Amino acid sequence: MAAKDEQKETAEKKPSGGSGKKRMILIVGILLTAVAVGSGVFFFMHGRGEGEEGAEGDGEKKHVAGAEKKAHALYPMEPLIVNIHDNGELRYLKVKLEFEINDPEAKAEIDPFRAPMQDAILVLLSGKQMEEITTTEGKNRLREEIMACVGKIVPPKIITRVYFTDFVVQ
Repeated sequence: MAAKDEQKETAEKKPSGGSGKKRMILIVGILLTAVAVGSGVFFFMHGRGEGEEGAEGDGEKKHVAGAEKKAHALYPMEPLIVNIHDNGELRYLKVKLEFEINDPEAKAEIDPFRAPMQDAILVLLSGKQMEEITTTEGKNRLREEIMACVGKIVPPKIITRVYFTDFVVQ
C-alpha cells in the first residue's frame, strides 16, 4: 500500500513540476516581449535609435532635427469675444488663438505687439457675418485673413501659422 501512495505522490509531483517550468517559461517570454516592445517604442519616440556618437554627417542631421523641433513653439493669445451679425441678430463669438512661431525666443519680439494684434483681430472678427465663419472653408479663410492681418503688425516671418484652440458662437 505504501508503494502505491509513493507512486501516487510521484505522479502528482511530475505534472506540477512540468507545469511550473511551463509557467516560468511563459512568464519569462511575456517579460521579454514587454521589454522588446517598450524598447521599440522608446527608440521610435526618441529618433529611432540614433546614438550620440557617430560620423560628422550624423551630427548635422541631429542639428537639423533639433531645429525642426524648435520651430513648433506656440504663442497663445487671450480669448477674444466679439459681436457678429446673424441675419440682423447679434451673436457672440469667442475665439482663442495660438500662433506657431519660428523660434521660442521670438516670443519676446512679439510681446510688444500683443495689443495691436488683438485690436486688429477684434476689428476683423467683428466685421464678419455668421454664415462666413460657420463652415470649415469659412474658418480656413478666416485663418488666412488673421495671418495677413497679423503679418502687417509683427516683424516678418516670425509667425508661421495660426490655430483656433477655442471657437464658440452663441
